[in-house]
Amino acid sequence: MLRVGIVGVGFMGRIHSLGLRQVRGAKLAAVCSRDPAKLRGDWTHTRGNFGPEPGRVDLTGVKAYADYTAMLADPDIDLIDVCNPTHLHPATAIAALNAGKHVLVEKAIALTTADADAMLAAAAKSGKLLMVAHVLPFFPEFAFAADAVRSGRYGKLLGVHLTRVISRPDWSADIGDAAKTGGPAVDLHVHDTHFIGLLCGVPKEVFSTGIVEGDAVNYLTTQYLYGPGGPAVSCSSGAIATSGRPFAHGFEIFLEKATLAYHSGGVPLTVFTADGKSFVPELDGGGDPISAFTAEVQAAVDGVAAGAVPDLLSAKLARDALTMCHRECESVKLGRPVRID
Repeated sequence: MLRVGIVGVGFMGRIHSLGLRQVRGAKLAAVCSRDPAKLRGDWTHTRGNFGPEPGRVDLTGVKAYADYTAMLADPDIDLIDVCNPTHLHPATAIAALNAGKHVLVEKAIALTTADADAMLAAAAKSGKLLMVAHVLPFFPEFAFAADAVRSGRYGKLLGVHLTRVISRPDWSADIGDAAKTGGPAVDLHVHDTHFIGLLCGVPKEVFSTGIVEGDAVNYLTTQYLYGPGGPAVSCSSGAIATSGRPFAHGFEIFLEKATLAYHSGGVPLTVFTADGKSFVPELDGGGDPISAFTAEVQAAVDGVAAGAVPDLLSAKLARDALTMCHRECESVKLGRPVRID
């Protein structure tokens, strides 16, 4: 039985703990928070933009730590699940790897590519797994799309357009602090760049336009330039919607033999085939977003058991996704295409 310790009992820490309840071969063994009330099970103030209403949780049999270094010294913990704010990810993950623990770190992997590279180097040196929890490919619609593209069953990928918009996040102080999250062009949009990297790889250049507030890019539209032969890839993402439209995401994916369309605003995943027909595939997950986090954590647990990082949790893929976000922000501010080295 793999014993998991969660560092950071905020919104994502709570969601990971809910997902962990249904995971096979693992259990929640410890939590770490600077808030004494949370260590006593009062998780009332961990609200986010989805999931069940937070409240009190039963932490019977779960160790409680106020300092993650003490958790890392616990020989009974096998996997550290890093769910504290993004700016703290590098120090926490590197310390855990150096302590001989496997690590699952919530997206984004870090705020800078240099920090992400340091995390990858620490993992290589320690011999332990560094996995990054990008949950989007575990949502049923995106999982279906990724499999359809990567398997090639509908032919060559021709084009992709992704959308992801939210209203201004206001459910916690940290989520609205660009110094801690990177702002919407990192914290939100990295979902898209990760999925684009998974489907298409890293483009040669990006060309973005957008809206800047202070030093943070709050909304952008990007063309991902792969050169002659494509694919033609674009995305619009950011915190631009009014409060009546708190969240929406979706895609259209154009393949030689099919078009895949999905939008959370009311368009179920639909496959339009070359013979003029269409169908709505049956999907696992039942529409509960927590099931995607269960699948994500299950993949991490299975990875530890197999001794290899699952490709959907690749730290290199997460690092490249972060780099793409930064190059897009540069493009917005410079008003021209920016090359990705």
